[in-house]
Amino acid sequence: YSQDNYKKLGKEVDRDEWHMTPQTVNAYYNPTTNEICFPAGILQPPYFDLNADDAQNYGAIGVVIGHEMTHGFDDSGRQFDKDGNLADWWTEADTEAFNALSEVLVNQFNAIEVAKGVNANGRFTLGENIADQGGLRVALTAYLDSMKGKEMKEIDGFSAIQRFYLAYANLWAGNIREEEILNRTMTDPHSLGKLRVNATLRNIVEFYEAFGVKEGDKMWMPENERVIIW
Repeated sequence: YSQDNYKKLGKEVDRDEWHMTPQTVNAYYNPTTNEICFPAGILQPPYFDLNADDAQNYGAIGVVIGHEMTHGFDDSGRQFDKDGNLADWWTEADTEAFNALSEVLVNQFNAIEVAKGVNANGRFTLGENIADQGGLRVALTAYLDSMKGKEMKEIDGFSAIQRFYLAYANLWAGNIREEEILNRTMTDPHSLGKLRVNATLRNIVEFYEAFGVKEGDKMWMPENERVIIW
């Protein structure tokens, strides 16, 4: 890997080069080329399923696509312009507003205890938390736009919007030991799977409406404490 990079010194940047193999089950946004990439490996369940209904696919691969798009406007990606140059292209007022909203999100995650005596690191995971929220919102908007004039059917007792959010939650379902919780909290810029679902959805009003979440429910967060960045 290092030798390959060394050979690139002095050469023109290959903007068509992939940074993941086609078999990789992942996706990425590259701010220096302003591109999003989705290898073939991610185009399978639970991310994408040809046999699933649109609500499920928009809630899964749709959110992942929106997530990677939003990385272009998170705390790191926003520092690069459309050509991939490190440049301050935001107005001072926009930067101040973004930072103020981001601080609310940081504090939300900082307040969550992930293990006895250990809290999540909202600063470390800020970029990914912004991308999760943005991905959910843009994917839902895209789904609703695609369904204009069409019937959004109930399936297995769940509405289309409920299935959208359930598909997203299913991406991050898992069970890990406390040692792994601590390891990921210290080393992974992504929040733990449970937090990517519960802590993120608590800010989104459409989630409350879809499931009838009300004051007193565990997923309820007072409106004045919620924050939407994108």
